[in-house]
Amino acid sequence: MQKYETLRRVFGFDAFRPGQEEIVDSVTQGQNTLAIMPTGGGKSLCYQLPALCRGGVTVVVSPLIALMRDQVRGLTQQGVVAGALTSANTPEENDAIWRALSDGQMKLLYLAPERLAAGATVQMLERVGVGLIAVDEAHCVSQWGHDFRPDYLRIGALRRALDVPLAAFTATADPETQLEIVEKLFGGHAPATFLRGFDRPNIHLAFAAKDGPRQQILRFASARKGQSGIVYCGTRAKTEVLAQALREAGIPACHYHGGMEPNLRRETEERFQQEDGLIVVATIAFGMGIDKPDIRWVAHADLPKSIEGYYQEIGRAGRDGAPAETLTLFGADDIRYRRAQIDEGAAPDDRKAADHARLNALLGLAEAQTCRRHGLLTYFGEAPPPPCQNCDLCDAPPALFDATTPVRMALSAIARTAQSFGAGHIIDILTGNATDKLRERGHDALPTFGVGNGWSRPQWQGMFRQMMGLDLLRPDSARHGALYLTEAARPVLKGEQPVTLRSDALKVAKSAPTVRAIVAEEDAPLFSALRAKRAALAKAQGVPAYVIFPDKTLAEMVAAQPETLDDMARISGVGVKKLELYGEEFLAVLTGEAARLHPMRRRLAGQAGGQLYDLLLAAQADLQRGTSGFDKPMSLSSAELARVAKARPHDMDAMTRLIGEKHAERFGAAFLRAIERAN
Repeated sequence: MQKYETLRRVFGFDAFRPGQEEIVDSVTQGQNTLAIMPTGGGKSLCYQLPALCRGGVTVVVSPLIALMRDQVRGLTQQGVVAGALTSANTPEENDAIWRALSDGQMKLLYLAPERLAAGATVQMLERVGVGLIAVDEAHCVSQWGHDFRPDYLRIGALRRALDVPLAAFTATADPETQLEIVEKLFGGHAPATFLRGFDRPNIHLAFAAKDGPRQQILRFASARKGQSGIVYCGTRAKTEVLAQALREAGIPACHYHGGMEPNLRRETEERFQQEDGLIVVATIAFGMGIDKPDIRWVAHADLPKSIEGYYQEIGRAGRDGAPAETLTLFGADDIRYRRAQIDEGAAPDDRKAADHARLNALLGLAEAQTCRRHGLLTYFGEAPPPPCQNCDLCDAPPALFDATTPVRMALSAIARTAQSFGAGHIIDILTGNATDKLRERGHDALPTFGVGNGWSRPQWQGMFRQMMGLDLLRPDSARHGALYLTEAARPVLKGEQPVTLRSDALKVAKSAPTVRAIVAEEDAPLFSALRAKRAALAKAQGVPAYVIFPDKTLAEMVAAQPETLDDMARISGVGVKKLELYGEEFLAVLTGEAARLHPMRRRLAGQAGGQLYDLLLAAQADLQRGTSGFDKPMSLSSAELARVAKARPHDMDAMTRLIGEKHAERFGAAFLRAIERAN
């Protein structure tokens, strides 16, 4: 079937990833389609492959120039005619795109949503014969999301104007956002919907309470030196300070935030795309346009805004399916800051309540007592999996204790002080620390004064953080962060509900999660040599290294140790075009010597025709001077042999029509025997 041939020939894959094939079939058949797939699940292939199988041009609406250029570069490397009309194009680039559209050669045309505001764009699309619209990052249509793009609201009108099927893709869509996508992109008519799971089993999940967060990040990054990573920070200033600290520690790093000049942001994006081992310290402004598959880790120096934001940001690691790691730091100050952001925002009350619920889900994940992946997937509505054995809590199950008594002490102290003070003052009451502020208010006479002196101040801080994580307490931004009791606290205070907390969370572990390498230690030198070859080729072409081959493909080369181009063609991610461009160069690194194949034979590498070509060549060599060995030399050209290998004529008449009577008289019978052997 065409889809399998295209998958192997163009993209270099022998099989679809789980969940891809049904989506590809739906899009190829022209059904309106909504696909929600995990980052790294291969959603771009789900519209790129149908674009090659369907007639006409596929228009891809994508949010960022960097993302569009990245995908166009990758498709071009695979031999596909694709282009992106962006504000960053040169006149020459635009002219080349228009020529390809006019000639009917263009298969995928990428557009920024802002271009849809121009009436001329729709007229142009009507002329060039659009057959399909694909919408990447479809969650940008949600006006309540932090990635909202107003021009995404024009896509529904474009679909109606062109009267063509639409396929929408996203990795981040809770049920509310899914309804918005259906309403605004599909006019309320339910498309074929595929929810392909949120699990990213290759990503190791880890959280840690803040205890000198700069040093925690430095230790984590230092243990992974040479790997590409992202550190997300809550403020612009922090990105600059932390990037400088990493550089001073000898780790290549740069910063990125929305306050930088556009040319500096572009420069940082390009460096990260092209350099191996670079770390970007960034706000959430960085990431959506980054299609780099071999990011090996993501760290959060501050707590993200929501569980959706957390999921999207960690999803930038390990898009190639190889092992990747995460570390999320959090503390009581983060919780207060995020609560204040919600309370002080301009959203209506029902939206604020929903945002608090999302933050609660993230805090629950941070303070989880069992497998983190269990909690994450349960939040997204998936059946709870067994313990994943790939998170910090599965690595080392936490010690738990019955904290009902100290929690009730804390809740009582808060209630007795009219819910008007922060955690520091309440801890002073519980530990019996009679400060001037405390005595002035008569709080040293409260029944709760000193009742909690069996626990140290750091231990109480750990319990308060967990209580906020369980949403028993919330800081009130209108009263300078004073803690107040939620409805969930009432049954605990009344002794109707017990509370279990993590005792390990009362002290901070200094160790970072174990580093998970993509290849075995003994194979690291060969892997490094392949990366060096890739870097040299990428630099010469001015493209990101992973556009040549991603880390996962290089790791498979190391594991498989191919000895010939036929072997190399079987490596996942090595399609026909890339084998022709780079196969010999990488094979030389693996074997220590260059592969020598005629270009015509090289094009058949890894295909059934390649083996047959070799048999035909051997048969021709045996009969070049006839059966006697003294006849006039005769041979077919390499191109003619390749035609025989592809056509596989089944009898002498078909062979004669293909190679001519004279050649068939000498080689026909031997060639037919070779074809029979190859079958």
